Amino acid sequence: MAYIGKSPTDTFRGLAYYDSFTGDGSTTTFDLTVEAPNGGTNDIQVFVNNVRQEPGASKSYTLGADGSGNIKRITFNAAPEASSTIYVINPGRETALIQPSANSITASMIQSDAVTTAKIEDGAITAAKIADGTIVAAEIADGEITGAKINTTFDISAKTVTLPASVSGLGTGITNDQLAGSIANAKLANSAITINGTSISLGASGDISAGTAWQAVKTSGFTAVAGEGYFCDTSSAAFTATLPASPTLGDEVSFIDYAGTFDTNNLTVGRNSNPIQGSASDLTVSTERSAFTLVYVDGTQGWLLKDN
Repeated sequence: MAYIGKSPTDTFRGLAYYDSFTGDGSTTTFDLTVEAPNGGTNDIQVFVNNVRQEPGASKSYTLGADGSGNIKRITFNAAPEASSTIYVINPGRETALIQPSANSITASMIQSDAVTTAKIEDGAITAAKIADGTIVAAEIADGEITGAKINTTFDISAKTVTLPASVSGLGTGITNDQLAGSIANAKLANSAITINGTSISLGASGDISAGTAWQAVKTSGFTAVAGEGYFCDTSSAAFTATLPASPTLGDEVSFIDYAGTFDTNNLTVGRNSNPIQGSASDLTVSTERSAFTLVYVDGTQGWLLKDN
């Protein structure tokens, strides 16, 4: 058949469903075979003994959900009589949302830029969902990465770290102003400094003498310390200066006749179990204005005169 304008669209649908029941005088609920239209009480036709029933809570029947939540149950306000014939014409136009099956939506089905930030659940994107090297600096807004988002330790063993050639206002290269705090001693190759055999830990305080540490004038016997020098005053009486008990190679001790009285009141240098000039004897100094230094070498020769 010809038409003026657009021809009507042919529409096809399935046949309605037919359910039949028999009343027993007490049963008021009857379940359909297939689900009826949701809220479509007026869409179905209910007959009792070939008489069409009027729908409604105050009329003959209502349409509602069965025990599984499906819109299949007809509830009569009064039970149909025993042996009465009940039948229902159900158009079967069920209304429902189509839910895609799991993993059925692929990337090709989603339009580019269709998924916005508002559509992504907080915490849904994990590190496993991001390919290595896909996020570059240009994609990160300034100030968006906080300290809480950075791991305590970074493994950069396989990376090359390039320091800035210059920083605005700080000139060229990395300066002390750009280094926060200080470098821990444990990060340095050496943890102490040694001068003339005396060692002191980095970060510690103490006195290290680069030469002889001269002491105040001595007027009576004492035990000398390696690295020290002594002005000995024997003007009142002779006395003994005892050398260190456990010397090591290179230890030095110096003595000077303070008052020029070694010739009248001798100074005795006690060997303290170590040889002096290879001899197991104390050293007696009787020369006026003597000044000398003893240096320890080993257990055989012991203390030797530095200047002879």
